[in-house]
Amino acid sequence: MATWIRRYPKTAGVLLIMLLLMLVTGWRWGMASSPQIQWQTVTVERGDVEELVTALGTLEPSDYVDVGAQVSGQLTRLHVAVGDRVEEGQLLAEIDASVQQSKVDAGLAELESLRAQRDQRKAELELARLQFQRQQRLHDARATSEDAFQSARSALAVTQAQIKVLDAQVRQKQAAIAGDQTSLGYARIYAPRTGTVVSIEAREGQTLNANQTTPTLMRIADLSVMTVSTQVSEADVDRLQKGMSVYFNTLGNSKLRYDSALRQVLPTPEVVNNVVLYTAEFDIANTEQRLMSGMTAQVFFVVQSARDVLNLPVAAVKQAGREQWQVQILDSRGKVQQQSVKAGISNRVRIAILEGLAEGDSVIVGQSSAASAADGEQRRSRGPRLF
Repeated sequence: MATWIRRYPKTAGVLLIMLLLMLVTGWRWGMASSPQIQWQTVTVERGDVEELVTALGTLEPSDYVDVGAQVSGQLTRLHVAVGDRVEEGQLLAEIDASVQQSKVDAGLAELESLRAQRDQRKAELELARLQFQRQQRLHDARATSEDAFQSARSALAVTQAQIKVLDAQVRQKQAAIAGDQTSLGYARIYAPRTGTVVSIEAREGQTLNANQTTPTLMRIADLSVMTVSTQVSEADVDRLQKGMSVYFNTLGNSKLRYDSALRQVLPTPEVVNNVVLYTAEFDIANTEQRLMSGMTAQVFFVVQSARDVLNLPVAAVKQAGREQWQVQILDSRGKVQQQSVKAGISNRVRIAILEGLAEGDSVIVGQSSAASAADGEQRRSRGPRLF
């Protein structure tokens, strides 16, 4: 070989140069064909992590009363409108009281007649007593017949009994008149409590029939405290406890948060499309009157919470065993290392990290091949192959 090189030095030089070019080309090809791993990482952050049960709710006044009519008749006057603030005892509406007034007038006339009859019987009683006293003296002197004496005594007793009957009839009629006068008073409807008129179910000129059912005229509610009623699935209801923290946002203002505590979970469920739902309720102060009846609320029941803790996306942490967790990190040489950590509560999006990491650490969540991405980009730039 050495002899051949000495004999053909130029040819050997050319071959050596070609060999070097081939080696360089092969190295470049290998570098281009081997994928460059790019790691997708996230940073350990500090913040709050909450385990939540979410539900949709509806706002209603916590305390309200439906105002009805206790007498029949035509509604002649409404003194309030929806949204008006009313005080207890304020006049709300008036019903035509002609029928009730006529019954009171008739009762008063009958009462006057009964009293006149009683006065007449009292006068007759006085006469019957005098006749009986005279017959008794004559009877004691044996100057009258036994029949006359007995008739005088009987007339006195009958008159006394008639007066007792009239006294009872007078009391009965007085009671009836008192009832009619009460019914007459029901023709004027007053507010039973202080609050806001949230709905009116009747209109002026409408005829009300209170003989079969009590017609509802309006609803008065106390809007200073609202009740949020939510429906929670049976899969989550066991995680709810009376007094637990809960907060919500309204659909109209998702940035404003209202905090409260769970008041109760009703024991009787409602089945909707074969899904068992339980009603959970809590109250919220409405001092600024921003919350209105019928609003929809996005409700969050706080099962557990951790404040100002290190946390990561759930995808960055892998469970290595019972209560054992691991993450992947890059060491100083860019090598992937497994790191054991102690994890806390999770809300299916973020998980609290109690030990094993520091704020600002980078944790691997995935990887991507730069070569594959570049190759795909080249193929897209070349366009589809026709043959």
